[in-house]
Amino acid sequence: MHIAPIPTAPPFLSASVDDLVKQLKTDEKIALLSGPNWWNTAAIERVGIPSVRMSDGPNGVRGSSHFLPTPAQCLPCATLLAATFDEDLVREVGEFLAEETKIKSSVIILAPTCNIQRSPLGGRAFESFSEDPHLSGILAAAYVSGLQSKGVSATIKHFVANDQEHERTAADSVMSDRALREIYLYPFMLAQKIAQPWAYMTSYGRIGGVHVSENPDLLQGILREEWGFDGAIISDWHGTYSTAEALNAGLDLEMPGPPRWRTANLVYHTLSSQKLFPATIDARAANLLAFVQKLARRNPEVVYGDGEERSRDSPELRAFARRLAANGIVLLKNDSVLPLTSGRVRRIAVIGPNARGRVISGGGSAALKPTYVVTPLEGIVNGAPKDVVVNYTVGCYAHKYLPTLENELVTPNGKTGWLCTFYTHDEDGNPDKAIADFVMQDTRIKLNDFLPEGLTETWTIKLTGRLTVQETGPFELGLTVAGRAKLWVDGKMTIDNWTKQTPGDFFYGQGTIEEKAVLNLTAGKSVDVLVEYTNTDPPDGEESKDYSQPALMRGVRLGGAAKIDPKKAIEEAVKLASESDAVVIVGGLTPEWESEGFDRPSLSLPGLQDELISKVSKANMKTVVVLQVGSAVAMPWVRSVAGVVQAWYQGNEVGNAIADVLFGAVNPSGRLPLTFPVRVEDIAAYPNLYSENGQIQYREDLFVGYKHYQARNIHPLFPFGHGLSYTSFELSDLEISEPSTVAGGADLRVTVSVKVTNTGAVRGSEVVQLYVAYPDVGVTTPALQLRGFAKARDLAPQEARQVTITLDRYAVSFWDAPRNTWRVAAGTYGVFVGPSSVDLPLEGKLDVRESFKWTGV
Repeated sequence: MHIAPIPTAPPFLSASVDDLVKQLKTDEKIALLSGPNWWNTAAIERVGIPSVRMSDGPNGVRGSSHFLPTPAQCLPCATLLAATFDEDLVREVGEFLAEETKIKSSVIILAPTCNIQRSPLGGRAFESFSEDPHLSGILAAAYVSGLQSKGVSATIKHFVANDQEHERTAADSVMSDRALREIYLYPFMLAQKIAQPWAYMTSYGRIGGVHVSENPDLLQGILREEWGFDGAIISDWHGTYSTAEALNAGLDLEMPGPPRWRTANLVYHTLSSQKLFPATIDARAANLLAFVQKLARRNPEVVYGDGEERSRDSPELRAFARRLAANGIVLLKNDSVLPLTSGRVRRIAVIGPNARGRVISGGGSAALKPTYVVTPLEGIVNGAPKDVVVNYTVGCYAHKYLPTLENELVTPNGKTGWLCTFYTHDEDGNPDKAIADFVMQDTRIKLNDFLPEGLTETWTIKLTGRLTVQETGPFELGLTVAGRAKLWVDGKMTIDNWTKQTPGDFFYGQGTIEEKAVLNLTAGKSVDVLVEYTNTDPPDGEESKDYSQPALMRGVRLGGAAKIDPKKAIEEAVKLASESDAVVIVGGLTPEWESEGFDRPSLSLPGLQDELISKVSKANMKTVVVLQVGSAVAMPWVRSVAGVVQAWYQGNEVGNAIADVLFGAVNPSGRLPLTFPVRVEDIAAYPNLYSENGQIQYREDLFVGYKHYQARNIHPLFPFGHGLSYTSFELSDLEISEPSTVAGGADLRVTVSVKVTNTGAVRGSEVVQLYVAYPDVGVTTPALQLRGFAKARDLAPQEARQVTITLDRYAVSFWDAPRNTWRVAAGTYGVFVGPSSVDLPLEGKLDVRESFKWTGV
């Protein structure tokens, strides 16, 4: 970091929090309990209390501006991290992101997300680790431990049951006490036990009919009293819905600012009506002060630094990101086609909508501006053996919104990007004075967390640039807006998304659909582009308003792409495939399909991807499909292709990581952290996937993911824990120790060891998975539950290694709902060990001789 050290320690670092609370005026205490802006806590300069900054998100640190983001390293999404089944590697991710956080002058990261992948259609499924609560909790703890070892606070989220996006700020998640405890709270409980996060973020929705941010049973009863949490509880952005109720329930910080609920007027009103008492304000303020003080003590050079945001890049950082991305790739199918070596192929056809795309993460809070991107096509071309020729054609489009155009635009004076100018309005609401100019490197303009000083209540921006295309022919442009906007090309009004609008899901449901127009453009000949945007309400605002989202999101997006003939594009792909020795189709989803704010409409790949894959695979039997998706998709063509690679969202190094696996530089060792269904009807949560009448019915109860498939004898497309390798492994010599009693009989320890042997000819890594089967304990339990895992890394051919898994009371407990406690029942528990949930060659047992109950963590 390039921040000068603090010469003397500020008095705040050694101050007594209790004394500080006593010194504060009531107005100052109130100010502490909400953010002054989008990303900061409030500073109280009179007594030397500094502000601390926070940032999104789970796979990279965006920084404090959506409008002018500082480039950042983008790491893979959480489902890829979970696919590694590697605690140590995920802990390294936390350490990596801690340093990324600090160079953004932040000390809090809004991550990790450890909600449950109840359904692959959940819009934020890619942000969560797994469908399994044990895997989710162990890896969330590793992530938190890595972050906090470097002095950066995790904000584990979303507490609790934020498992889908439909009506997310209103819906009541209706579930049994056992499901709440054994599935949805479980990963948070494990993270609290192992890593003690310094902050929690509340979810948007309700549990038991009460919003989580004002639910004392969850925030005070479970989190603080039962689990012993002593950090800060922060609302999700605009996830505070009351003044007194949220403060009384234990919500410490309303975000973002300026506050909507914790204004001085509202808080004084609740105090005067005795819906709230001064002692509660003091308790919330003390929590915030202790939190800020801990961060300032650990990071004085950041908290008291220059506030500048920086980027970092080096060969070492790139190597880590590349290794991480490759380690989470799951080889789902391989009919002797991979790896692609020069002795087996000479001509490779690369086809597909994502091959040249910069698809590095899902959308919403996870999205950021990367320092660089290696596309799949670039990675394959650069990674292919020297005597292998790579050819490319698109095959089909699959975008939801037309691709952004920043790489095809220059400003009026020739700089890369386009020019954004802010204007005040005159008394008639027309653009008046230009007050600020910015050169934008993105044609997605987000205006929610930044506006220049001096604007009137309503205002306008004008975005100007020169667009140059590479091919002569029809070119489609698209304009999407949260607000009102028009597009002019060479002075001609081309798209009107101003006078009449159709509501869509742009910008978390606050915007419109994409309005489109097609122009004939000439390669190399620039045209002038002007987008005019205003923050005035759209027409028929009351009818088009989405009340399930806060009406504070503003922005505009310009996209475009050459218009292609869908039939001809597939024909060209089939022809290229027939002339090649092997085919790699890179497809999947994009941040516009998988994102915060909405759920996916179906399991199907968008566009004509299924048709493209089916026809190409018939033309070439050595067709490999590489899927860039954050969760499961349907694969109606799976039997006709030779290979399927689940690449997930991989961050900056996406292209290199894919190439490493395709060409055998890396032997894939990822395993599925979720079950892939054949059809939507096979999903455990089906048909209760969305909110109805303000409720989401969790009728699958405990039977989420693989537990559902096993209970109902449904064959998945690919099972939980599945993953292939370029070598083979054998598991043997299962040994299970006698349970030893600890903690006065309220806990136990069991050691399980297994020998892993690489029986093949290629160095590789194997994941050992341990499942427990309960005896008849008087209540319904899933047949098998993951209770431990370990990774035997980097085994040479014929090398053997012993791996050890330790079990404790968590492995044999269930929630005794009538007694409101965890219970371990005496009996014989089955222990099953293998490389996936459906391949468990080793069996043993452990005997629990005495029943006992426990609470806490």
